[in-house]
Amino acid sequence: MSADTRLEELGVGGLGASGLGVGGLGDVDEPAFSALAERHRRELHVHCYRMLGSFEDAEDTVQETFLRAWRRRETFEGRSTFRAWLYRIATNACLDLLAKCRPEPATGGEVLWLQPYPDRLLDELPAGDADEPESVAVARETIELAYLVAVQHLAPRPRAVLILRDVLGWPAKDVAGLLGDSVNSVNSALQRARAGMREHLPAERQDWTGGEEDAGTREMVRRFTDASVATDIDGLAALLRDDVRCSMPPTPGLCVGREAVVKDWVEDGFDRLENLRAVQTSVNRQPAVAFYLWQKREGAYLPLTIDVLRITGGAITEIVTFHADRFPRLGLPERLPADGTE
Repeated sequence: MSADTRLEELGVGGLGASGLGVGGLGDVDEPAFSALAERHRRELHVHCYRMLGSFEDAEDTVQETFLRAWRRRETFEGRSTFRAWLYRIATNACLDLLAKCRPEPATGGEVLWLQPYPDRLLDELPAGDADEPESVAVARETIELAYLVAVQHLAPRPRAVLILRDVLGWPAKDVAGLLGDSVNSVNSALQRARAGMREHLPAERQDWTGGEEDAGTREMVRRFTDASVATDIDGLAALLRDDVRCSMPPTPGLCVGREAVVKDWVEDGFDRLENLRAVQTSVNRQPAVAFYLWQKREGAYLPLTIDVLRITGGAITEIVTFHADRFPRLGLPERLPADGTE
């Protein structure tokens, strides 16, 4: 008997992506329960990623969520959807982790634990209300690195309220039930969280609002790629906005302003690098460029860094650089041969 057939007999079949039509789970065996929960893995992973800012912590938390859900399956009475029930468990698992590992929110504009999220995995999310422009915009905006950095500056519970209310669209009474607070407390926390986000997001909404990549953006990425491969510092400087920001988590240090960024590049010896190659990709719904450095002993170009770009009004406004250890997670080649082909 298949897992789906077993679920249907127990009144928990036909969920699909919506999570509708769930009855009690007390008699569901582990394989059937796992099949049901797995349908929601990607969206739960993205939810935990928004809460935690770390791809790997999100993976661990989703596993913890499924474990807790299995152990508490008899407490599910079908008063909410199975999907909503999993979100409740996942949110609480995130809050528990934050209380244990990160007692203080991020400060000073840096999020040292920030990790990128590959677009190829974001494409696995259920379509939902993909036909509604507002829904698409929210999904894109709230996965961009600028949003992730800003939300990490909030204390954990206001952070949870903001994500549940503004991203997932939960009613205040449901959020209050999840957190064990009053509706008034939730509304107050949401106001504080939104105010905190305004402090840490780019000044103009258009600076972090996503959109389909246009020809101007593609041309800017091409110019950035070419100038980087040529280690053309002047050419790169011409692409940067005056107030550009650069960071490289988990390495401490946030450079703000074109002059400071260029100075940092020169001091790090970027202009002395030779034999670079690049692969354009996309991360967190933003354009990104992965760089490879020639290694004579290996006879190939090996991963160096990946730059994730925020482009506004024809200029680069932010560069978040990640180390080579992120390449496998992002599905990037482990090496490029001497001719530069994959």
